[in-house]
Amino acid sequence: MDIAAANRECLERMQKAMPLLVDLQLASEVVPGMHDHLVLHSGPPLSWDRMCGPLRGAIIGACLFERWAATPEEATALAARGGLQFEPCHHHRAVGPMAGIITRSMQVFVVRNERFGNEAYATINMGLGKVLRMGAYDNSVIERLHWMNGEFAEILRDAIQRSGGLDVKNVLAQALQMGDEAHNRYKAATSLFVRTLAPKIAMSKFGDVERALAFAGASDSFFLNIGMASCKATLDAASGIPGATLVTALARNGTEFGIRVSGLGERWFTSPAPKIEGVYFPGYGPDDANPDIGDSAITETAGLGAFAMAAAPAIVQLVGGSIELAREITERMYEITAGEHEAFRIPALGFRGTPVGIDVRKVVRTGIEPVIDTGIAHREAGIGQIGAGLTSAPLDCFVQAVKALAEWKAAERSTGSARPL
Repeated sequence: MDIAAANRECLERMQKAMPLLVDLQLASEVVPGMHDHLVLHSGPPLSWDRMCGPLRGAIIGACLFERWAATPEEATALAARGGLQFEPCHHHRAVGPMAGIITRSMQVFVVRNERFGNEAYATINMGLGKVLRMGAYDNSVIERLHWMNGEFAEILRDAIQRSGGLDVKNVLAQALQMGDEAHNRYKAATSLFVRTLAPKIAMSKFGDVERALAFAGASDSFFLNIGMASCKATLDAASGIPGATLVTALARNGTEFGIRVSGLGERWFTSPAPKIEGVYFPGYGPDDANPDIGDSAITETAGLGAFAMAAAPAIVQLVGGSIELAREITERMYEITAGEHEAFRIPALGFRGTPVGIDVRKVVRTGIEPVIDTGIAHREAGIGQIGAGLTSAPLDCFVQAVKALAEWKAAERSTGSARPL
């Protein structure tokens, strides 16, 4: 298959995906390869000694939640002596925002791509403030984790199952019409989600219904994890197409930024994680910030997030910039993508589809780096979010990928057939 045909196939798989939220289950029951003392994290592979503060903080919190350790000091010692196994969420069909931590006793949303039969997983969003994904791990965080993964999960699972599933792609498409960009702004998507499930939740016999509804609706970011799992299920189905030059993952672990390309399978191409230009909470500034972190750039990879900023002018109040900049970013992303999304449309651009299908060749040729809008975590463990802003995927990742594709193509020509990826 030549590059043009491979990219058409890859883009069509992205367009035709049908991600549905079908369940909420224990990670140990559904996430492939999940086992005791395995900790999944965001971004490409990373060892404990190279991990940043917020990632270490989230791992400490996970150890306290799982009762693998009784104190932060015990958790740190456990990790340092090799008592934990670390692997990327992406290696287990999962994604996680910011630190992205998933362990065996955490509940995960199950999003099934009905068109292609694959699934993806993500944890329940904790809301705002001191949260595990930002590296916080005090008593309030651990208590919330136990409630979320216990009583709240029972109520939510029952509602999802009795609803017969939720069309996530449709929710995201509607949300773009209502002012979301589906990365940092999920106000509309969360509202649609709560409105859809509220009647089922209200009839639950599994716990405090009022608290459950209040929690789901209190944070505009609640739908983020579901949206991310939808994008993961979509892009996994477009992975592994020989010759395809379209990106299937953008991910960061706070130390490194990594990309995956469809035609290069599960290989990572990495560069140092970039800094973020943004708006900081009172009392914090750039010197306090950790470099970019999280799997949430899977949304940009699927044509959402910063690629859809023109649909969400209010987002600039959170990440900085102007309405004009939001529109300019979206328009610039058309120059490095293979097509326009058939379902995700932007009213301010005459309902033009969002740019989708990042082509590594176009990125290298133009020098235009994919833009990402993101949260900012404090560089030290235990503090949490200190702002939000904009960054971009490092050009060097794409240069590496183009070179690898060229080597693959040369080998194909010399042997007369495609070699295994």
